[in-house]
Amino acid sequence: MSKGPPEQSPNWQNQTQVIQGGSRIRAQSDGGNDCLVTIYAKNGEGLGKRHLLEPVAGAVTIGRGGDSSIVLESDAISRRHARVQFKDGGWWVSDLGSTNGTYVNDEPVTERRLRRGDQLKVGDTIFKYLAGSDVETAYHEEIYRMTIVDGLTQAHNKRFLLDHLEKEMSRARRYGRPLTLMMLDLDHFKKVNDTYGHLAGDHVLRELASLVRGRIRRDEVFARYGGEEFALLLPEADLTKATPLAKDIVALVDAHVFSFDRARIPVTVSIGVAELDASMSAPEAFIEAADRRLYEAKRSGRNCVRA
Repeated sequence: MSKGPPEQSPNWQNQTQVIQGGSRIRAQSDGGNDCLVTIYAKNGEGLGKRHLLEPVAGAVTIGRGGDSSIVLESDAISRRHARVQFKDGGWWVSDLGSTNGTYVNDEPVTERRLRRGDQLKVGDTIFKYLAGSDVETAYHEEIYRMTIVDGLTQAHNKRFLLDHLEKEMSRARRYGRPLTLMMLDLDHFKKVNDTYGHLAGDHVLRELASLVRGRIRRDEVFARYGGEEFALLLPEADLTKATPLAKDIVALVDAHVFSFDRARIPVTVSIGVAELDASMSAPEAFIEAADRRLYEAKRSGRNCVRA
């Protein structure tokens, strides 16, 4: 199982900045302009950067070419990939015949008006569109959100999981309450990437996360642990309650139609489930116990649950 990309630099939040792209994007000190904020990049570069949009500056181009207003150095992005321009009182995004397409909220677009909070995906980079009189506040809220949420899947990230896990373990012991942890891993995910491409793999991860989030309760914590591995923490639940939920998730994923660029992608998951006991003194021990069950599920043929 993949352990995922390396951790982001711990001081990346301190490196966020308003960037300037020629005469078409100009940094403003008042922060009152609409903007695009980089919330996910495959290589981890530029996270949190704010790209200001100004109606008087004209169209903003996004691409790999050096003449673009926003230059993204990735093979998944065309030299002239997309354009964002102000018309009819709002900002519109247009695809410029790119190889991998332009997406707004996971929907492919040729041209579409951006709405506040929309996610704009260009190749393997995701921006969030912020607008309105409180855009400065929204920007700082987004920066904070990026410290606890995975930009690609919108699940919580590993840091949030570990912090929450420690608190829930302490609470469970203090009050004698059950606590269970699931570790979920996509089966043969490398084959998905190799066969359909990494953009298809990203799509599968996002859609899987959306499926699981729609199935769990508010007090349950779902997080991307790394790569194609996820974790689900269930307070107040023992194995008799957690195992049926795990089986439901396996069945839900197996029955769901995953498709990208007109190709249907077969997707299944394996899940390991562990319940907190006295031998687990730290979050890492709890995770290791659930991971052992996950390996058992993999060895048992995948697309199943072991608890």
